Amino acid sequence: MRSNVVLWWLLAGFFGSVGALYIGWNIVAHPDVPWYNGIEWVGSVALVFGTLMAAFIAWYLQRVHKAQGGELPEDTLTADIDDGDPELGEFSPWSWWPIVLAFAAALAFIGLAVGSWMVPIGFAVFLVAIVGWVYEYYRGYFAR
Repeated sequence: MRSNVVLWWLLAGFFGSVGALYIGWNIVAHPDVPWYNGIEWVGSVALVFGTLMAAFIAWYLQRVHKAQGGELPEDTLTADIDDGDPELGEFSPWSWWPIVLAFAAALAFIGLAVGSWMVPIGFAVFLVAIVGWVYEYYRGYFAR
C-alpha cells in the first residue's frame, strides 16, 4: 500500500511539472501573434485536473494506509494466502433472485427507451425479486 501512495504522489508531481512546462511553453511560444492569448486551455486544464486527480487518489490512499493501523498481510512478502482471507459474508451460490433483479432493472430501463408502460412492470418485478431474495432463507429447503 505504501508503494502505491508513493507512485500516485510521483504521478501527481509528474502531471504538475508537465502541466507547468506546457503552460509556460504556450505562453512564450507565440508572442508575435495578436489573436493568440498565450494559453492553450484544453491541454492546460486537462493537465491541471490530471494533477489534482492523482493528488486526490494519493491523499486518499495515504489516509487509508494510516487508518488501517499497519501493514496488511498482502503487503508483506512473508505472508501466506490464508493470512489475508477475511470473512466476506454469506452468499447463496444457488440463488436465482439476482438474475430476476437484473431482469427487472433491464425491463425498467428498456421501458424508459421503448414505452413508459413497461416501467411499472419492471418496478413490480423488482419488488417481487427483492422480497424473494431477502426472505429466501425463511422458507423452502434452506429455511432456518
